[in-house]
Amino acid sequence: MPDAIHIHDPEDERLSDYRALTDLALRTRFEQPHGLFIAEGHQVIGRALRAGYRMRSMLIDAKRADQLAHLAEDAPCYTAGPDLLESVTGFHVHRGALASFHRKELPAPAELLQGVNRLVVLEGLNNHTNIGAIFRVAAGLGFDGVLLAPDCADPLYRRSVRVSMGEVFAVPYAYLEPWPSGLAQVRDAGFTLHGLSPSRGAIDIGQVSAEERKRPALMFGAEGPGLTAAALDACDRTVVIPMHAGVDSLNVAAATAVACWELSQATPR
Repeated sequence: MPDAIHIHDPEDERLSDYRALTDLALRTRFEQPHGLFIAEGHQVIGRALRAGYRMRSMLIDAKRADQLAHLAEDAPCYTAGPDLLESVTGFHVHRGALASFHRKELPAPAELLQGVNRLVVLEGLNNHTNIGAIFRVAAGLGFDGVLLAPDCADPLYRRSVRVSMGEVFAVPYAYLEPWPSGLAQVRDAGFTLHGLSPSRGAIDIGQVSAEERKRPALMFGAEGPGLTAAALDACDRTVVIPMHAGVDSLNVAAATAVACWELSQATPR
């Protein structure tokens, strides 16, 4: 591991990967085109390394250099005081460590579908907190792949990575194009495509047959509008989580957790 380099100037070009991390529009324009993402906190950084992502650099609070600098391995490790860190990133780095990583090439949808047995499919989700929570749900409940419509948010955006506790590194994902006609690939791969929606004669998800639980693909839309009509047209069936006490629906991440748990059970209730 090379020696840590202390940075005194917030304009130092070596910190360019870490600038304005709270500016969503700027980061969206910068990170994907430059093939990088940011991980925050030693646990998430460690999970990225274990998943085989290659570090570009690391930036840590100087007070925690002795504890955390070893994570940098062969990448340059920069340290700075808390005021400089906040000036560069736009927030108080209370977890003490940030790291910039190279992205991996994403698999083609057909490649992803060959290697998974339970699938989450997302349309129109642009809330990074929900994206991260859904990846954590998928990992925890045995859904081993995620397909994203082209209009979904980036799973490797810092907030998504943080909320997922690094599970975005553990669950393979791909973007499906063209959308929604590409959903035919999901059905052709032997999955039963269940659209979560109270419309179109939806059945209680607990009543899904044992046969249709063998290779489930659960599809969720954005909160509010839900799945588009074209996406629902591609589904084998529409399912709903029964609500009580006049509650209209669950947050999409909570709904994903309930639905994934239900279809991870071998038989209907």
